Amino acid sequence: MTDVPNEDFEIDLGLPEPSEDLELNLDFGLDEPVVEDEIVIDLSEPEPEPAAEDELDEEDEAVIEALRQELRAKEGDWYVVHTYSGMENRVKQNLDNRIKTMTQEDKIFEVIVPTEEVIETRNGAKKTVTRTILPGYVLVRMYYDNESWAVVRHTPSVTGFVAQGSNPVPLGLEEVVKMLTPAALAKANQTESGPKSRKKKVEIADFKVGDSVMVVAGALQGLHATITEINPKGGRLKALVEILGRETPVDLTISQIQKV
Repeated sequence: MTDVPNEDFEIDLGLPEPSEDLELNLDFGLDEPVVEDEIVIDLSEPEPEPAAEDELDEEDEAVIEALRQELRAKEGDWYVVHTYSGMENRVKQNLDNRIKTMTQEDKIFEVIVPTEEVIETRNGAKKTVTRTILPGYVLVRMYYDNESWAVVRHTPSVTGFVAQGSNPVPLGLEEVVKMLTPAALAKANQTESGPKSRKKKVEIADFKVGDSVMVVAGALQGLHATITEINPKGGRLKALVEILGRETPVDLTISQIQKV
């Protein structure tokens, strides 16, 4: 039997040799991880969509410009005085009396508590209330010196002037206009011959973000929820409810919940 020499054979199948620069992409087109979109379940009861906020019209702009001109013509500078919370109107009353009894009318001219009208929802009922814009603060128009400072500073429930360092700093004209505009517009509306519909700020007095509540109506009735967002104008809110062991965001209306 003849021995076949053991030699290496190369079989050419016509395939190209691999390139040193060859890169294999094994991500199958998934360049980035897939992020599951958060799904919010809307279980709220249907309600009419709230109207968009009214923009200032020409009459409103005229009221604001008249306010600006009126303020520009007045004597003195406007200072912000800090008070105990909830004592703003009492401070105004006390300071007005002190100005008269201490004959400071030639230095301290005006004391104002800036206010605005708000539609407040409480226990499902809506009503218009007048609320201070700057709780704990009062505006005083005055000429500032040691004597006038003492009259204001020593008024009961006054804790001091808003100052930069130790020196009280007067407000600019536009800052005062901004603070007094809501009251000026409300007053102008009351003096108009016909009713004018103006969108007021809406607040929910019963609930706040972070409150734990019970769902009392709808598909999730009987479950506990935690409020994460409130839309006062539409009377709606977003909350987290535990469904199948997982916190799920849901849309509800104010009428569907109550405090725990």
